[in-house]
Amino acid sequence: MSAKDHPDYGVESERLAYTKEYMEKLLGETEREAEISRENIRQSIGDVEHLDSSQSYINILTNARFFEMASTQREGLEAIRQSPYFARIHFKKDGEPAELLYIGKTSLFHRETQEPIIVDWRSPVANVYYDGRLGEVTYDVNGEENAGHLYAKRQYKIEQGELEDIRDVDLTTTDELLQEALAGKADVRLTEIVSTIQSEQNEIIRANLKRPIVVQGAAGSGKTTIALHRISYFLYTLGADFPADKLMILAPSRLFIGYIADVLPELGVGRIKQTTFADYVLSATGLKLKLADPDEKLAMLAENREGSDTAIGIARMKGSLEYRDLMDRYVKMMERETAELFEDVYIEKFRIIRKERLQRLFMKDFSYLPLQKRLDRIRGILKTEVDRKLKEILSTLTKRYEQALDKALFGIRDDDRRRKKTTKLIDERDARIPAIRAEGKKTVAAYMRRFKKFSVKTRYRTWLTDPELMEQVARDWDGQERGRFLAAHEKERWEVEDLAALYYLHSRLNGVEEQWKMRAVFIDEAQDYSAFQFAALKEGNGTDMFTIVGDLAQGIHSYRSVTGWEPVLELFPRAAFRTLQKSYRTTVEIMETANLVLQEMDPDLPLVEPVVRHGPKPSFYEAASFNPGQILDIADGIRKRGLRSVALITKTAKEAKAMHRALLREQPDVRLLDEQSEPEQDCLLVVPGHLAKGLEFDAVIVAAFEFPFSDREIDRKLLYVAMTRPMHELHLVGISPHFLGQ
Repeated sequence: MSAKDHPDYGVESERLAYTKEYMEKLLGETEREAEISRENIRQSIGDVEHLDSSQSYINILTNARFFEMASTQREGLEAIRQSPYFARIHFKKDGEPAELLYIGKTSLFHRETQEPIIVDWRSPVANVYYDGRLGEVTYDVNGEENAGHLYAKRQYKIEQGELEDIRDVDLTTTDELLQEALAGKADVRLTEIVSTIQSEQNEIIRANLKRPIVVQGAAGSGKTTIALHRISYFLYTLGADFPADKLMILAPSRLFIGYIADVLPELGVGRIKQTTFADYVLSATGLKLKLADPDEKLAMLAENREGSDTAIGIARMKGSLEYRDLMDRYVKMMERETAELFEDVYIEKFRIIRKERLQRLFMKDFSYLPLQKRLDRIRGILKTEVDRKLKEILSTLTKRYEQALDKALFGIRDDDRRRKKTTKLIDERDARIPAIRAEGKKTVAAYMRRFKKFSVKTRYRTWLTDPELMEQVARDWDGQERGRFLAAHEKERWEVEDLAALYYLHSRLNGVEEQWKMRAVFIDEAQDYSAFQFAALKEGNGTDMFTIVGDLAQGIHSYRSVTGWEPVLELFPRAAFRTLQKSYRTTVEIMETANLVLQEMDPDLPLVEPVVRHGPKPSFYEAASFNPGQILDIADGIRKRGLRSVALITKTAKEAKAMHRALLREQPDVRLLDEQSEPEQDCLLVVPGHLAKGLEFDAVIVAAFEFPFSDREIDRKLLYVAMTRPMHELHLVGISPHFLGQ
C-alpha cells in the first residue's frame, strides 16, 4: 500500500509541503543572519585599532555567538531536510485543547506563533508516541507527572522529501514499519533507529539519567543503538550542565568506532569522546606503551594451546577486585614511605613548620587527594608559611641588629672597642640577612626535592618484578603463586590486562587531569570488561554516571572479564538493572539455531526471543578442508538473492588471514577486517570472530577448519557471536555436523 492510497494523503501531503516550505524559508533566513554576523565580525575587527578596543571585542564575541547559533540551526535543518518527521500523535493534554504533534529528530517552531511544527523525539511529550497505548496516558516532565488522552498514532515513511507511506498504529496492528525496517538490508555502518524505537528500548533510553544503569541485552536487541540514543537524550535533557566533550562512549575496537561513526552526528552528538578503553587509558595517563596483541590469549584459548593456564590465570587475577585491593595496599605503602620523608622545615636556625603538622596534612587533611596532589598542596602551604615567616624573621633580626648597634654606639665609651663592635655587627648583619633572604627563596624547592615524582610506569614495573615488595603487598599469595607471577614478568611486556592497574595507580598517585575526566561514561560490549576496569574508571572519573550495556552470552574474553553482573552492581549500588531478550536483527530460523548454542552454553541464560520475521533455515555444508571456490559460490548465491553485505566469520584471526589469502587468489573483491579497517558494502568481508561483536550483515558464512568449533565454553561463545550477526541468511561450513557443538 502506498501513501496515495491512504484517505488522508491529501492532508498529509499539504502538511509535508508546508513543513518543507517553512524549513526552506528558515534556511534562507539563517543564511542571511550568518552573513550579517560574518560582516559585523569583519567590521568589528577593522575597528579594533580605531575605536575603543574593548567595545570592538564585545561586538566580535556577540556576533560570533550569533553566527554560531545561525550555523547550528542551519545544520539542524539541513540534517532533516529530506525527512522532516516520521510520526504523528493526536494528543490532548489535560486542561488543554487536543493537537496534532509531528515527531522528528529535532524540534522546529514557527518563529512568530511558536507553533510546534516538529517535536523532538527526545521531548517528554514524544514519550507518549513510544510508550503510550491509545487512551489515557501519562508522561513525566522534570519529575512531574502529566496526564492526557492519546487518540491516535501515525507513522510516515518520507524519503528525499517525498511522502512514501502512511501507517496508522492502533491496539491491534503490529508495527509494520519496524517489520519493513528489519526486512531491509544491513549496512556496513550503523543506522539510527529513532523512527522504530520500541517500548522496552525507549524505557532504557529515557531511564533516570542521574543514576547508573546496567543492561543485559541479547544479541540483536539494539544495545548499541540504545546506548547512542541515550547519549542523545542525555544531551537534550541535561546538556546545559553536561557539555558534550565531557561524555564518553567506550567501544570494543577502532573498527567498531568506524561502524557507529555516522550515527552520532545524525543524533546531534558528534562532539562526544569516542574511543576504546586502551586508547583512553594511554591518553589519560600519558604513558607511552607498546601493548601486546590484546587477543593473543583468546587465540591461545581458541586454539587450545598447551601452557596457557598460567597466562590465563594471571590475566584473570589482574582483572579482579582482589588485584585492585593489592594496588590499594601498594599505594598505602607509598603513602607511609612518603610521610616518613617529612622533617621540620628550617631557615637557618629558625623552625618554620614542624614535621608533625606536615604529616597530618599529608595523611589526614588531604587524604581525599592523590598523593602527588597532596604534595602540591603542601608545597603551596610551605611557600605561604615560608614567605610569612621569612618576613617576620628578617624584620625581627633587623630590629635586633638596630638595637645592638644603638647599644654599641651609645653604650661603649672606648672608641676602639666601639668601632670594632659596630663593624662586627654591621658585617654580620650585612652577611646574615641577605643569606637568610636567599635561603628563604630556595627553602621550599630544596625541601620538596626529597619527594620524587610518582612515575606510574616505574612503580608498577617495580611491583611486577620485586620479590620483597610482592611478599609485603601480596601477603596472601603463597611462594608458588608469587614465583609464577614474577617469572611471567621477567621480560618487560605490557598487556591490556595491565591497563586497569596502571590507570588506577595514576588516579591514586597523580590524579586524572580534568580534560580526561568524564562526567558520564557509556560502555558498549561491557561483558568484556573486568571488575577492576569498571572500578578503575569509576575511581578515575570520580562519578558513577555510567550506562553499561553488554551480553554475557557474548563474553568471549571471560577469562579476564566479568562472568556475571553482580560485581558490577556492587560497584554501582545506585544502578538500575534492565534486561532485553528480544532480538530485532535475525530471523526466527536463525535465532532458533543460535538458541541451541546458547542453551548448551549456560542453562541459566534465558533464550532470545526473535521478532516474528521468517527466512530460510541456516544451511550446513560439510567439507573436509577449506575450499575458496565453495565459499565464493555461497557468497554469489547470496548476492543473486538481492543481499549485499556478506561476511565470512572465522573462529580465529590466524584462520581469517589464511582464508583471506586463499580467497584473494580466486577473487580480488575480498577484504580482511582488522582494528583499523573501513568496512565496504560490496566486498566479501573476512572477519575474525572476536572483531564481529556488535556488527551486523545481510548474510554470514561461518567457517572453521584448522581449529573447528568444539564443545568448550570459548568455542560456544565465539560460535554464538558469529551466528547472531546476520539479518537474513546464515551458512555454516565445517568438518562435521558437530560444528554446532551439539
